[in-house]
Amino acid sequence: MDFFLDTGEVNEIKEAAKWGIIDGVTTNPSLIAKSGRNQFDVIKEIVEIVNGPISAEVIATDVDGMIKEGEELANIHENVVIKLPLTEAGITACKWFSDNQIKTNVTLCFSVNQALLAAKNGATFISPFIGRLDDIGHDGPGLIEEIRNIYDNYGFETKILAASIRHALHVREAAMVGADVATMPFKVVKSLFKHPLTDKGLEAFLNDHKKANNLN
Repeated sequence: MDFFLDTGEVNEIKEAAKWGIIDGVTTNPSLIAKSGRNQFDVIKEIVEIVNGPISAEVIATDVDGMIKEGEELANIHENVVIKLPLTEAGITACKWFSDNQIKTNVTLCFSVNQALLAAKNGATFISPFIGRLDDIGHDGPGLIEEIRNIYDNYGFETKILAASIRHALHVREAAMVGADVATMPFKVVKSLFKHPLTDKGLEAFLNDHKKANNLN
């Protein structure tokens, strides 16, 4: 499973990239707004840090506007993936981008039927929001499992990108049900390193080393 960082903060991307585990980056208007910067400037910096898919979202809600914005974003770098909302306009624009060999990430997916629409129009990625589903008492990871089964049934090549990940357990669950990608906030990626027994074991090893070598 690929790991994407879900952020608009370039400093977070630089730090995470040093770990060697980040395969791509996803952004959205809210994340970019938090950074207080222009989307184009942020994307131009990110593509120089991470050599992988970089999702950049359109703001327009009509097909022509989405295509215009998407083309401008795609011209930044070959790794830019155009992020589209799962609406009639978004799915229509997805078909245009697919026909023109421009990669897409169809976002805000909350059902299998929506995922089918994206796959039929050649989306590169589909982004089910598992955290938001869990928030309202639905089974987020279960949706990924259903999409995985249906995509495999028909040989769809669209990759399942688990989004709206809240914690490390979501990462584990997404991996177990066959997500191709998990996109995570910086704090969630960092939490994957942590386990109390690892910390306890390391402390014991270091203490034993000091004792064995008569170190203070």
